[in-house]
Amino acid sequence: MSTQSTKLSRSFVNKFLYRAVLLTVICPALAAAEAAAQPSAATPDQAASDAENRGKVIAIEADRRDSGYIDSESTIKMTLRDKKGRERVRTLRIKAMERPDDGDWSMTIFDEPADVEGTALLTYSHGLEPDDQWLYLPALKRVKRISSKNKSGPFMGSEFAFEDLSSFELEKYKFRYLRNETCGDDSCTVSEWVPVYDHSGYSRTEVWHDTNHYRTRRIDFFDRTGKPLKVLTLDNFKLHNERFWRAHHWLMVNHLTGKSTIIETEKIALGVGLDERDFDKNSLKSAR
Repeated sequence: MSTQSTKLSRSFVNKFLYRAVLLTVICPALAAAEAAAQPSAATPDQAASDAENRGKVIAIEADRRDSGYIDSESTIKMTLRDKKGRERVRTLRIKAMERPDDGDWSMTIFDEPADVEGTALLTYSHGLEPDDQWLYLPALKRVKRISSKNKSGPFMGSEFAFEDLSSFELEKYKFRYLRNETCGDDSCTVSEWVPVYDHSGYSRTEVWHDTNHYRTRRIDFFDRTGKPLKVLTLDNFKLHNERFWRAHHWLMVNHLTGKSTIIETEKIALGVGLDERDFDKNSLKSAR
């Protein structure tokens, strides 16, 4: 095993141990509180604490189950639909790589149509620190850094904001369990995620995880005033590498504009052997 592989392996072990310790501490405390207290006897503060702990446990477990894929490459079909039903189709590729001691890295590259070919977005996700994002626009032949103040804006005319394209790092949110809901044939927990990082376009989100695999099934986004903004639903899940569930169909609907964006995964491979050179901002101009 190479020195780099050993370093990565140890980092992943540390990451898993960190999550395991959190689960070990939080889960028994939450279970004891639920077993010992009658609903009528719980004070408002106790109920709030239990809801926060349960929301955190759900988020940690969902993150744990999705950690360890190392890296991935996928081919995507993106359909932009306006409120009259008119469509524009784009094809793109996404590369992603886990960073055990920080947020994930990703590179999004547009292949079609011709007017967006070669456009590329590089994202370095972080915990509480602002994410780093750079956008290469072939028409201008320059790399543009995306300001953290502008990450609530739409990405390439879609209903996804720049901040939606960053990985969901646990350090970025406060959590609170809200309720259980039916989601298709499954049962889902619904938890509130409140961003604690600066310049988010959202006051909060409600994240739905199914109870059997902790897959994200739906996210409700609320604007800065607390009003419903858009809803993301995920389905057509497929199991990859005998462990990792991936949604092959994403639908983002904007309540305010009536527009929607559909993302369909045509190909995906995990553990493909990417390295840091595949995510160098100097390679944005030649990303193919």
